[in-house]
Amino acid sequence: MKFDLSNKNALVTGGSSGIGKAIAETLKSQGANVYVIDLNEIESNTSQGINTIKTDITSLDDLKDVLKKVPDRIDLLINNAGVGLVGNIEKTEEEDFDRLYKVNVKGVYNCIKTFLPKMKANGGAIINMASIVSHVAVNNRFAYTMTKGAVHAMTFAIAKDYIHEGIRCNSVSPARVHTPFVDDYLSKNYPGKEKEMLKNLSKTQPLGRMGEPEEIANLVLYLCSDEASFITGSDFSIDGGFVKLNGN
Repeated sequence: MKFDLSNKNALVTGGSSGIGKAIAETLKSQGANVYVIDLNEIESNTSQGINTIKTDITSLDDLKDVLKKVPDRIDLLINNAGVGLVGNIEKTEEEDFDRLYKVNVKGVYNCIKTFLPKMKANGGAIINMASIVSHVAVNNRFAYTMTKGAVHAMTFAIAKDYIHEGIRCNSVSPARVHTPFVDDYLSKNYPGKEKEMLKNLSKTQPLGRMGEPEEIANLVLYLCSDEASFITGSDFSIDGGFVKLNGN
């Protein structure tokens, strides 16, 4: 069976909803033993045989406690957890900047720092969730762009440093994906106009729609599998043509 992850131990951060939840479920469906690391405990994960460990990835000390709750061998690490912010530099307060850095950058650092030793003996794959904003400018995404650019660069550094340890590291850069976060944002900022705004946002992507979490999860599955064993130090845009096809 292609994309078989039987007997693989996988850690997924931010796996309680949206893209992370889809990744956890997809890896589980292909035979992986999945451990979700999240601030929230989700009953639906438990019912599907997905282990959820409640912790804060911005705390290195908290993650050290997680080491006792996961297997000695980690094969797959998916750094998916992240937070967003709308605003240019003038509308980005210092506390907002620090919050995004702590989760989106330091969180990735903390997880790799903590779990890499459990991967070195047998090799494995690390997938970092970047974004199209690490490739192209998007209005009013100053702090978010900074953090995802850092994740993009961090991916190359890890791939280079650990290539001879059998550890592959790649990143995935989605464009707009229809997640609960998007629905919450629209309901809070455009009450009564959610459908109209969703349609307008979808039009920014040449395919004319947003991506679905399951589509991102399928790409992550491929990069985790042995079928992708010749791929490392690469970033994959999954964007409905946003980066390359938005010219007139």
